[in-house]
Amino acid sequence: MQIATPSLIHGEVMHRRHRPVGNAFTYRSFCLALPLARIGDLAGLGLAHNRRALVSFFDRDHGERDGSALEPWLRRLLAAEDVVADGEIVLYAFPRMLGYVFNPVSFWLCHDRDGRVRAVLCEVCNTFGEYHNYLLAHPDNRPLVSGETVASRKAFHVSPFCETKGSYRFRFHFGSDRWLARIDYHDAYGESDTASLEPLLETSVSGVAEPLSPIAVRGLLWRYRWFTLGVILRIHWQAVKLWAKQVPYVPKPAPPLQRTTR
Repeated sequence: MQIATPSLIHGEVMHRRHRPVGNAFTYRSFCLALPLARIGDLAGLGLAHNRRALVSFFDRDHGERDGSALEPWLRRLLAAEDVVADGEIVLYAFPRMLGYVFNPVSFWLCHDRDGRVRAVLCEVCNTFGEYHNYLLAHPDNRPLVSGETVASRKAFHVSPFCETKGSYRFRFHFGSDRWLARIDYHDAYGESDTASLEPLLETSVSGVAEPLSPIAVRGLLWRYRWFTLGVILRIHWQAVKLWAKQVPYVPKPAPPLQRTTR
């Protein structure tokens, strides 16, 4: 079920590493749920659009990163991949807080005209200023459903404590009542035919929706004022913990030549 109006999703981010040592954390988090057809309504809902403000959303933080319109960019990408998703597109992403944003991953839910999810584009950024897309869609273009697992090979370097190999397993809950995106990373060891082998990493983003409004946006300043800074600091703090636990460091390889992996 698609979200028809711009919303805020309040919830948490969870991350759990199993090998070679354990490491886990859960942080309070939030994000936007933004139907692209309603992007012109943001100013009236209290969220600045393409202008400086305490809380804002800029088109240049996504897509081509040049400030161009987002919906035409994604429609072209879907057409190039022969994905038929002619309905609403909803972006789940962080806004800018105090002028800054860092989205480790943003999710674009691409619906058909009947409201069924035909594809999910996962837009991944790393702390080296690079970004890459994972397009999740069935080859026969049947809808994605809540709870099913969709796999994609890993093609992009994110953490200096994980190699760029193996695969991801994605699962989602599509609904207006609750949002859940789960990403499990299986390295080469985890890709064995032995089904009982656990993933190297488990990650999830979850929350419940609140309508976007000027009052709700003002409330973000009290609840999440230093949110972007906190995201960056927590990423580096977890890296220090892994280094202290003597997890092997993996040098950054060159980014993939293709912008999108399917």
